[in-house]
Amino acid sequence: MLSVELDHVSVRYGRQWALRDVSVTLPAGAVGLLGPNGAGKSTLLKSLLGFVRPDEGVMRVLGLDVAAAPLQIRSRIGYMPESDSHIPGMNAVTFVAYCGELSGLPRADAMQRAHEVLYYVGLGEARYRNVETYSTGMKQRIKLAQALVHDPDLLFLDEPTNGMDPRGRDEMLELVRDIAHNKGLNLILSSHLLPDVEQTCEHVVVLDQGRIATQGPIEALKGHATRIVEVRVKGDPDTFVSALRAAGVSTHADEEGVMRVFMPDDRDAQWLFQIASQHGLQVRHLRVSVPTLEDVFAAAIANGRGTGDPDQMTNQRDAGMSDADANRRHAGLPEQIANGRPAGLPDNGDVRADT
Repeated sequence: MLSVELDHVSVRYGRQWALRDVSVTLPAGAVGLLGPNGAGKSTLLKSLLGFVRPDEGVMRVLGLDVAAAPLQIRSRIGYMPESDSHIPGMNAVTFVAYCGELSGLPRADAMQRAHEVLYYVGLGEARYRNVETYSTGMKQRIKLAQALVHDPDLLFLDEPTNGMDPRGRDEMLELVRDIAHNKGLNLILSSHLLPDVEQTCEHVVVLDQGRIATQGPIEALKGHATRIVEVRVKGDPDTFVSALRAAGVSTHADEEGVMRVFMPDDRDAQWLFQIASQHGLQVRHLRVSVPTLEDVFAAAIANGRGTGDPDQMTNQRDAGMSDADANRRHAGLPEQIANGRPAGLPDNGDVRADT
């Protein structure tokens, strides 16, 4: 079953567009939502949850219209937000159980599920600790636990590895893979980290400046990518890159200084040697390479902006909103409950015993 559909959706904050005429159908399975910071990824997820009202367009999630049935949709979705959203003064099992109750589970069932999912995400031994004492990695895990507690049909993960150390990041990605591929839960993973998406998802949507740059099955996008050539030069690599871009050829460099050049059909390896020679450079390494998701991403961003420069990434927040404006626009987000302890919550001591 199709999980998410957007039809000409636009969201504007003041004079800035966070999403601009987005139309896409996301299939069941694991889908990556990829883009630089400020591309509109979080705004898209919050719109699908009904927290942000689009200025234009229609959205459907799990076959339901977001505008007509937001509460019904949210009851079937697990949402792991990018920012911390725990409630001060609560231990982990109480917090996760309360999230289960908010999603419609009876209290006893919510408590049982809280214990189960906390063990699943690796917090079983720390489930009675106050969440405020948790490390960043542990807080990421409890956000995943509260998203899973009510056994949702669809999972939204917003930057799930944010702030985690390498070992914790690998463990989080393994959890996501297990959820998607072994548990069979549909999910959308939003990230600006290409390896996170490539390790966990089969389908990707690349967003840039509020628009879809490209989308489709990852392996198919790699197969249709432009010819890629790896090049290393002796001399100033920036001079070589500038010369290529002046000729309308996109390139980006990896951490080891190897340039990956997107070769047009009318250019060949000899042309690269000529460009290097014209600028007093020597080509020391050249080979045809297999396209990667990073290549797909860089080419999509460059083509969408028409710059030939995939390294130009924006770091602005969604459409440059201030935190105060974001909070007002995103009324109803889970983060808001962190401002105080909601009435009717059980005391920590009431749920000490395992169920």
